[in-house]
Amino acid sequence: MSSLLENLFGESEIAVTTHQINQFLIYEKLMLEWNQKVNITAITNSRDIYIKHFIDSAIVSRYIVAGSNYSLIDVGTGGGFPGIPMKIIDESIELTLLDSLNKRIAFLQAVTETLNLKYVKIIHGRAEDFGLNSGFREQYDVATSRAVASINVLTEYCLPFVKVGGFFIALKGDNVEDELKNGEKAVKLLGGAITEVKKYKIPGTDLSRSVILIKKIANTPEKYPRKAGTPSKKPL
Repeated sequence: MSSLLENLFGESEIAVTTHQINQFLIYEKLMLEWNQKVNITAITNSRDIYIKHFIDSAIVSRYIVAGSNYSLIDVGTGGGFPGIPMKIIDESIELTLLDSLNKRIAFLQAVTETLNLKYVKIIHGRAEDFGLNSGFREQYDVATSRAVASINVLTEYCLPFVKVGGFFIALKGDNVEDELKNGEKAVKLLGGAITEVKKYKIPGTDLSRSVILIKKIANTPEKYPRKAGTPSKKPL
């Protein structure tokens, strides 16, 4: 399977070493093993894992403008996407993985230990709580999320973590125009500005994706994020 994964990265114009390919293969093995007892992913076919999890996550790195050794928090990371593939591609990232399900936290710890990934912090909790914590609030160059939520909700979860001048990068599907229009007010209120929407198709598939870049241009007002559960129930 290493040749298939290597070819897919090549088609996506993402440079990988043999060591990195081996790390991804171990990651896949751990995912499928843990998936028997913890809900990590509904995708179990190797090619689909490579395309929809590994490539789709790693490709985000090309849109980072922070330079090397940047700090990144992956909010609602789930099985570690996009954070861990990005870390495998660029080991200099200072990565924080945040997820609310403790069983997934144990999986993420197993992955980072097995792959010997350095400078990775794994946090069990909700974005609404940690976004108010002075140790995490406005401490990161980049926040990412691939969570299934609208932009106005995701921005309230993620932008409080980002330093002024940094970016929140949201991974979405193809049709985001209406969602962006509905989320503009929330983005501005939270101290952000939508600077770019990058569209791409994953090579070898008909899967179209959007990467939304939101720059942090002002401090997020202290009352945001609101208490746990409120952003999703009462979107801005």
